[in-house]
Amino acid sequence: MLNIEQIQKDINELPEEAQTLLIDFIDVLKKRYSLAEKQEVKSHPTLSDRSSTLDILKESGLIGCISAESEIYTNYKSVIREGLKCKYDHR
Repeated sequence: MLNIEQIQKDINELPEEAQTLLIDFIDVLKKRYSLAEKQEVKSHPTLSDRSSTLDILKESGLIGCISAESEIYTNYKSVIREGLKCKYDHR
């Protein structure tokens, strides 16, 4: 059973940025599961389920993720350029 008081306490202890991310994540979940209520929930996702999830992520503004050093803000363009080159340059 959920302990709402503990959850509220945990959320209040998070930094403001983390609280904002949590709100965004909750919005994504609400959209995802409001769609699931309209469709029969299946144990194996179909192509249409994956499409709706992709649509939700596109709406949320998620671009993607990369692994990089903690000081990436100083040289992020070169890190991204090299990462994409390694990923897609198959010569």
